[in-house]
Amino acid sequence: MLASTSRYRAFPALRPGDPVTVVAPASPFDRASFEAGLEIIAGRYRVQYDPGLLTRHRYLAGSDERRLAELATALADTRARAVFCARGGYGMLRLLPGLEGIAIGAKPVIGFSDITPLHQLLQRQGHVSVHGPVLTQLSRLDAPAHARLFELLESQTPAEDLTGAETYVEGVAEGPLLGGNLAVLTRLLGTPFLAPLEGAVLLLEDVGERPYQLDRMWTHLELAGVFRQVRGIVLGEFIGCEEKGAEYSSAQVLRELAAATGLPCAAGFPIGHGAQNLAVPLGTRVRLDAGSRRLSFLESAAG
Repeated sequence: MLASTSRYRAFPALRPGDPVTVVAPASPFDRASFEAGLEIIAGRYRVQYDPGLLTRHRYLAGSDERRLAELATALADTRARAVFCARGGYGMLRLLPGLEGIAIGAKPVIGFSDITPLHQLLQRQGHVSVHGPVLTQLSRLDAPAHARLFELLESQTPAEDLTGAETYVEGVAEGPLLGGNLAVLTRLLGTPFLAPLEGAVLLLEDVGERPYQLDRMWTHLELAGVFRQVRGIVLGEFIGCEEKGAEYSSAQVLRELAAATGLPCAAGFPIGHGAQNLAVPLGTRVRLDAGSRRLSFLESAAG
């Protein structure tokens, strides 16, 4: 077990009516789904964004220079109380070198998938952040998912427990919850941008990766020594990851890979690209009881 104190700093709790900023550090997005998500957060906070986030450059939401300037400004802005990401996709990795050394204010950053490198940057600097829905996903989620996100941002009590669907390896693990998208996280291996994972409970989720690709990325983590550092594994949803016509499933592959680590592991938590994507605070201490498929949050994300 880890000590009871966290090495990550909670962010100041938000209040309804606070100013927040929306950024697009990765891919361009569908305008209708963006505006639907914008309407949801604008019903609770005062939203601001640079109209430049609506631009496109190939598969990116504008040039690297535009996205970097927008994100760096939002992270350093002491007036904005939170930063919401418009979409994942691809592009955040390209911005990491330009963000080195910038002063990041104490505020929650909300996003997932391709936003994983930004979470890693924040955890490297000792900040708690929120693995949660991007704006283009928000309107597809139900009211309880919205309520959990707002509660996590505004409450000074720990988030409600989550329950997974399956136990892969029984056992109990405690530590800070770190990680995110499997494919994106593996791209940080061997770079200076991976947050220290020693003693962590590792969160992984993904979409559209066939079983052999999941195996390859998981093996990359194994060869890099990640599973010798972490205490346990929380698997979110793996959507669209089946091999057509195969006699095996992605879940069977992941179960075997998890068993080989010997680490407590539970799967099927409502986190990721599925129909719920319930927000969880990265950097806060959690307790995973894999046998009961329960993930408990031991400290608040907001202070």
